[in-house]
Amino acid sequence: MTTAMGAALRRIQLGNALSAFGNGFTIPFTFVYVAQVRGLGSSTAGVVLATFAIAALVVLPFTGRVIDQRGPLPVAVVGTVTAATGSLGLGLSGSAPLVIASAAALGAGIAVIQPSLATMIVWCSTPATRSRSFATQFFLNNLGLGLGGLLGGLLVDTSNPASFIRLFSIEAAMFLALGAVIATVRLPEAPRMTDAVPQEKRSGGRWRALLADRAMVQLCVLGFVMFFACYGQFESGLSAFAVEVTRISPATLGMALAANTAAIVLAQFVVLRLVERRRRSRVIALVGLIWTVAWVIAGLSGLLHDSPALATAALISTYALFGLGESMLSPTVAPLVADLAPSSLLGQYNATFALVKQLALALGPAVGGLMVGAGLYGSYIVMLVLCSLGITALALRMGRRLTFAQDNPLRARSRIVASGPAASPVVPAQRAEPGTAVAPAPSGVSA
Repeated sequence: MTTAMGAALRRIQLGNALSAFGNGFTIPFTFVYVAQVRGLGSSTAGVVLATFAIAALVVLPFTGRVIDQRGPLPVAVVGTVTAATGSLGLGLSGSAPLVIASAAALGAGIAVIQPSLATMIVWCSTPATRSRSFATQFFLNNLGLGLGGLLGGLLVDTSNPASFIRLFSIEAAMFLALGAVIATVRLPEAPRMTDAVPQEKRSGGRWRALLADRAMVQLCVLGFVMFFACYGQFESGLSAFAVEVTRISPATLGMALAANTAAIVLAQFVVLRLVERRRRSRVIALVGLIWTVAWVIAGLSGLLHDSPALATAALISTYALFGLGESMLSPTVAPLVADLAPSSLLGQYNATFALVKQLALALGPAVGGLMVGAGLYGSYIVMLVLCSLGITALALRMGRRLTFAQDNPLRARSRIVASGPAASPVVPAQRAEPGTAVAPAPSGVSA
């Protein structure tokens, strides 16, 4: 990595941390704000939360193409201005139509920012440093959200609407700070021109090219199951199960969520050192097993009614195990998306994976909430245990389609260095066009 790339990456990470800090001020309190403080009712609050996901689903199919054509920086700046407008609008709006419209702007802006920042991180990193770059982004996201939520809790007053205007104003200011910081970034020469997609694919076949890439399709299916079985349950099915079945208090649920964040923040760089030289597909497969154990423990917590302390400890352990799995995925999944993508389709690949995530985050709470609300607690746990085992199976299957350089870039680079200067360099991101055959990883090579 050059000095210029390192300086650009530090600016991107700083801006990302600021925006996460701002998000933390409002995310825990949006439902209460709309339903109670503005007096619009829980139904309107539910529509507002759904609007975030719907807005993302509307804009993401077009975001990738714009990033690839215009570059990620201007797209990210537009996203920050849109998100800031939506956040400030939420704080100032008093009617249902204005609140929903503001939520749409906020959701669309955040959705545009995510793949833009991911593309910028790829441009400012190398295959050898990419995992650490994305792990740092994930660490700063969680740290910022945690600190913002903590400070927001000290500032919020449900009897005083002005306190919420203050929270949303801080969030809007942090989005603008993100935009200002990344606007000063000097990105390296765009690598996307080295394997340009033919003009006919640019005009109408970008999605067709991506769908012909079997490894990427398998990763998208895997990603959907991962987000459905973990993130999609945090604020719906798992929370409801904890309160209704395990019978913990809302305050204890807050402790469990804190345990999840603490596990990520404390374990991230320790985990990174353990997994960055392992095959990515096997790391993801291990996450599936860890989450299987987490869901089994969650199910057992619902049977420990005679021992509230054990039930509480079991549920907190569930959230902590999810955090451990998340810290293993952060240096694994996003870099893999980048290394699968032809550089002329990098924005398209990042936006498509973000779209898959949003679909899972929209369906996960709906399915989990409905099952727990109907009293299907046993079926709910069984479904998610099977989803977690499915993550393991899908990851191992996907691994057979990856080249060794895509599955284990640091080991591949070490081989090139060890074999001497005559060896051909391995550049996973400069990949053949989607749809061409991918050689399986060499058998007998340990991770």
